[in-house]
Amino acid sequence: MPNIPQDCWSTLGSISCKSKVFRESISVIEVKASIDPIPTSIDESSSVVLRYRTPHFRASAQVLVPPLPKKETWIVGWIQACSHMEFYNHYGEQGMSSWELPDLLDGKIQAISDSDGVNYPWYGNTTETCTIVGPTKKESKFNISMNDNFYPSVTWAVPVSDSNVAKLTSIHRDQSFTTWLVATNTATNEMVTLQTIKWRMRLGIEVNPSRPLGQRAKLQEPSAQEQPQVLSKNEPIPPSALVKPNANDAQVLMWRPKDGPPLVVIPPKHR
Repeated sequence: MPNIPQDCWSTLGSISCKSKVFRESISVIEVKASIDPIPTSIDESSSVVLRYRTPHFRASAQVLVPPLPKKETWIVGWIQACSHMEFYNHYGEQGMSSWELPDLLDGKIQAISDSDGVNYPWYGNTTETCTIVGPTKKESKFNISMNDNFYPSVTWAVPVSDSNVAKLTSIHRDQSFTTWLVATNTATNEMVTLQTIKWRMRLGIEVNPSRPLGQRAKLQEPSAQEQPQVLSKNEPIPPSALVKPNANDAQVLMWRPKDGPPLVVIPPKHR
């Protein structure tokens, strides 16, 4: 994939690229990436599940696209993939439940699509993409943005048990993502990577299941997340990040007891 020539990162009034090739004339004026500097919040209002809400990852970019001389359509937007996932819910001496991405875990793929599941390969299709339909006489300047966070429910009781007695003792989560800003020609499927962002979300929650509801869970370190990295050199997008299934449809909830074989609690939606 081509590098954006330095002479395209010029004044907003006009792009003076040596090359007249359209794809080399798309420029990113500004890119921002951050994770809100707040701790994960914990919600114990339900007697069935513990809920937690992590801070949001946010990315935005201002993009300048030159005039399109031909009748063609380009989409500029965000594509995200998950490259690592640890999501363990421990139930003391009984075992743990684990959300897993089997192909990622087995090393069959480098990363899995984190698309919304409808608009592959895009993360979404509202603020996350912009479509430019040619021919256009003027350059167009626009902002595209996305955000992401976790807001799951974890059962207090062992998920494979008939009992509703709280046994949850801790939650561990560590996920890594790569987020690309990409321009694609809808007719030729030509794809230009404009920017690459890496980010990670980690959390630990300690739980005392014998305490009264509302006083059981305590957030462990880190209370604030590492800030995302905007890479100076783009990384290629693995093919698995562009196609079905996405992470939500591929994930499996396993029960891994201290003794005995593991059990599938929730199979993948996509087979």
